Amino acid sequence: MTATVERPWVQEMVVVHRVFRRESRNMPELVAACRDGDVARARLLAGMARGYVEGLHGHHTSEDELLWPKLLARVDLDAELVLRMEQQHHVVAEGLEDVEARLGAWERAAGAAERDALVVALRRHREDLLVHLDEEERQVLPLIAEHITVEEWAALGEHARAKTPKDKLLFMLGALLEDATPQETARYLALLPLPARLLWHTIGKRSYANQMRKVRTI
Repeated sequence: MTATVERPWVQEMVVVHRVFRRESRNMPELVAACRDGDVARARLLAGMARGYVEGLHGHHTSEDELLWPKLLARVDLDAELVLRMEQQHHVVAEGLEDVEARLGAWERAAGAAERDALVVALRRHREDLLVHLDEEERQVLPLIAEHITVEEWAALGEHARAKTPKDKLLFMLGALLEDATPQETARYLALLPLPARLLWHTIGKRSYANQMRKVRTI
């Protein structure tokens, strides 16, 4: 009898990508709706946008350090694809730098011209990001399932979580679970120690909902 080889749960990356898809869609809409001169609102949205930038940068850095080198060493016929993923990361990173620069210019006085320039940068970033996410999910996830071990996949997730400040972990969990299916939610929560699950149910879920209500109420 042939032993069954355990494969990494690559759907986890799809769940993570949903966060970036959702927020890259929401951010330009929320910024565009901010009234000229509403500095308090601009600062709130700028803070959320910087959290998004930090999260996406951490996600891609983890892939750059722990995923692409392993795949390049193991999938000779698909090396061009892996190299293209790295190049797409560079393109996305350049777009994020532009967004960050325009965030600073906008939040100081919440001017209309700065707001509109930021919206253009955010929309351009989303276009670049979706090209990358779509191809990664369609072509790279099957390679990960075949060539990356469960232990290596777990290390990738842990590396990304380690880059998240501890006071932001419950918020990040809320972002991940917002659009997750019941099955995906159960799998994520099962990975948490019991105290963390209790903290999520008693404090984290409500806190996340309140923060999102404040941000998304136009």
